[in-house]
Amino acid sequence: MNQMLQDTPEANDSSDVIDRPPALPHRRFAKPQRIAFVQSSWHREVVEECRIAFLAAIEQRGIARENIDLFEVPGSFEIPLHAQILAKTRRYTGIVAAGLVVDGGIYRHEFVADTVIKALMDVQLRTEVPIFSAVLTPQQFHESAPHLEFFRKHFAVKGVEVAEACANTLLSLERLRGQVAAGIV
Repeated sequence: MNQMLQDTPEANDSSDVIDRPPALPHRRFAKPQRIAFVQSSWHREVVEECRIAFLAAIEQRGIARENIDLFEVPGSFEIPLHAQILAKTRRYTGIVAAGLVVDGGIYRHEFVADTVIKALMDVQLRTEVPIFSAVLTPQQFHESAPHLEFFRKHFAVKGVEVAEACANTLLSLERLRGQVAAGIV
């Protein structure tokens, strides 16, 4: 049950030390989770850092590597259709999209990125399978070694962030769906 925490004077009083049990590293899922990770092959050396970091981080959050299916598509523009087909299978409890959209193709990168994100949201809302996006669009991208290294590190950070968002959302949805099934909500 979601509750808003209230800021009380007692909670801010540092003179009273509260003996709390140690926090569990991550909550466990009641049911097995299966995730599809859809990755663009455009700038693979950058985007794969997101996948590598995601796989390590999601395992720490209770989802085994063998429950993650990896898919690669030519570019970010192709991700939404693949996500939709995967969502419709009902095999996956979540889908992660990863890609790097840069200027230089026949489409403007802002158009592609906006189109991809809107399409992923549409798939999520139609299928009720959550879609997590690590499709990024830098304002300026240069294929120089320092710039590529910067974005490789940035995508590694995004991989951890998307794993955390994925695990937390799947836990929340699992709890919510259980409450709906029990007639609580």
